[in-house]
Amino acid sequence: MATILALVTDLMLASRVEAPLRAAGHEVVVRGQLGDDPGRFDAIVADLELADPAAVAAAGPPSLGFYSHVDVDTRRRAEEAGVDLVVPRSRMARELPELVARLLGESG
Repeated sequence: MATILALVTDLMLASRVEAPLRAAGHEVVVRGQLGDDPGRFDAIVADLELADPAAVAAAGPPSLGFYSHVDVDTRRRAEEAGVDLVVPRSRMARELPELVARLLGESG
């Protein structure tokens, strides 16, 4: 299916991102920064405590950013920067495959 860049450094959180996306048939690359090749990915899933929302939005591929539900400033900055989908971490953990499908314009 799609190749997803997951910007996550926490190992437990990385497994919560990687496992459901792999189960949905996606290839997942987990790393702590965008690097110089973000355009090779079909989508980016980013922990907004780690990644700069403006850099994620400007990277090119459709982007899903997640944040702590109490951090409304991060949510606002991500939305203003143009991150395509911005959701609390709890929603990301519950609905990640569906959110990525939506991001990629897939139906079903």
